[in-house]
Amino acid sequence: MKMLVDLHTHTISSGHAYSTISENALAASRKGLQLLGMTDHGPTMLGAPSLYHFGNLAILPEELHGVRILPGVEANIINHEGELDVPVNYLTRMKLVLAGLHVQCYPGGTIEQNTQAYIKAMENPFTDMMVHPGRPEFELDLEKIAYMSAQLQLPVEINNSSLAAGKKETQENCHRFASYMAKYKGPIIIGSDAHFWDRVGVFDRSLQLIEEVGILEDQILNTSPQRVLDYLQDRRRKRFTTI
Repeated sequence: MKMLVDLHTHTISSGHAYSTISENALAASRKGLQLLGMTDHGPTMLGAPSLYHFGNLAILPEELHGVRILPGVEANIINHEGELDVPVNYLTRMKLVLAGLHVQCYPGGTIEQNTQAYIKAMENPFTDMMVHPGRPEFELDLEKIAYMSAQLQLPVEINNSSLAAGKKETQENCHRFASYMAKYKGPIIIGSDAHFWDRVGVFDRSLQLIEEVGILEDQILNTSPQRVLDYLQDRRRKRFTTI
């Protein structure tokens, strides 16, 4: 299975990442990737860029080093209602909107409240994909999230960084979540969550996990740039029937 797309990467604009978009694109090109998401953290994250950063994304070239760029955001869920920290008038201009929970931005709660927040964000018509549900900071009903992924046909991420050595609890959560995704057959993205150029396009641990649990290749968007672009185009068409 060849991965041609990495949709979850960060640049120096995130404040705790250390490469430029050009450096990330060059690394992607050298690894044979054809499509790259530029998804810096939303503004409630410590050190993240202001909304002005996201309002100016249109100046970026469509392609760098032979790799097509999708400028967007990793938006932060900020309350139990699943509200994102980026206003709709900014989200409408982005080519890619990821959403997830982060300790700096979300108040925490019971497993029911956390799961509700995550699923409400999934139901937001401006959310394209969800990220790293396996992180242990907030307890989630991972089976319910996998089921909703299949029902909504909204991709949820298998995050390669979450599977790093030394993250035992996160690894166990990711394994359980991947097993549920294999059961319900919802769509998946595999993300590097790269915060430095040498991590772009690194999916080794995620690929091993999906093989172990029996996730099907046709569940994974990363294998085809055109499949990702078609999904995003369809997502935008459907948006106007749900708002």
